[in-house]
Amino acid sequence: MVISEKKLHIDRIMGAVHSRSAAARSSLAASWRRSLERHGLDPADDFSAHCVDARDLQDRRNKHERFMMVAAPKLDHLYGLVGNSGCGVLLTDETGIVLDQRCTDADEDTFREWGLCLGADWSEAAEGTNGIGTCLTEKRQVTIHRHEHFLARNIGMSCMDAPIFGTDGRLLAALDVSSARADQTEGYNQLIGAMVGQTAKAIESDYFRASFPKARIVVADSGEADLATLLAVDSDDIVIGATRNARKMFDLELLGPIKPRPASDIFGRGDGPTGFVKAERAAVVRALARAGGNVSEAARALGVGRATLYRRMKRLGLGD
Repeated sequence: MVISEKKLHIDRIMGAVHSRSAAARSSLAASWRRSLERHGLDPADDFSAHCVDARDLQDRRNKHERFMMVAAPKLDHLYGLVGNSGCGVLLTDETGIVLDQRCTDADEDTFREWGLCLGADWSEAAEGTNGIGTCLTEKRQVTIHRHEHFLARNIGMSCMDAPIFGTDGRLLAALDVSSARADQTEGYNQLIGAMVGQTAKAIESDYFRASFPKARIVVADSGEADLATLLAVDSDDIVIGATRNARKMFDLELLGPIKPRPASDIFGRGDGPTGFVKAERAAVVRALARAGGNVSEAARALGVGRATLYRRMKRLGLGD
């Protein structure tokens, strides 16, 4: 990379940072300003990417072990789609430390030289504007293409990132696809970005399901198929968990444990029988469904006589 290219980049960054209106008009310029003013970075800084030590990295991996096990198949699949084009796949924790990585043996040294390796710190505080750090800071999907990075030493790479949220609604990780190919176009980055976003939501959904193994998982109709809008409902029809998007959609607690609520309250289906009558009707309907409509078999399952069940069915409006 020629010196003049770096100088032009630095001049552009400083011009935007010191502009009165750039940060207000552009989220990218706002990130550049954060990098300079909040984190004290200089776009001309040429230090190597900081990496945590081996013990710190192992502690972080242990903390996220179950999540990483759930995510691994999705990382493999994504890498299978983009790896042959010179891209690497990275998974970070909520602070931007790289916990897992996929890249070819031929690209490993190149990625390490760029600081794209296990244990590397890609927070905005450490690297300024970049895919991982800006994604985590702004809690949204981002693509940072080459000259959109803050540090001049990072303008040779493109980064496509999406956040992953935990079962408590809090930020859990970032999924990243990075490439240092000079011929990678913004159009191609958009295609990769779409795959990154879908994969991040798939990981979020899989982790949510794995976190509530005994619950019934209800997929809510949010009108946006790419969003993980899931509720966990226990055997008593009480909602005990919700993904971040479901929390927002149903006006639940945004962070932390949710207050247990009947599923009927959340879905607005509270009309009709209530209390024990409603519970009894639901039990009878379930027994009949399991018995394929055979009243005698349903009565045995409920521990009552056939005649008793017929009387209850009539009282509950299930005579037909």
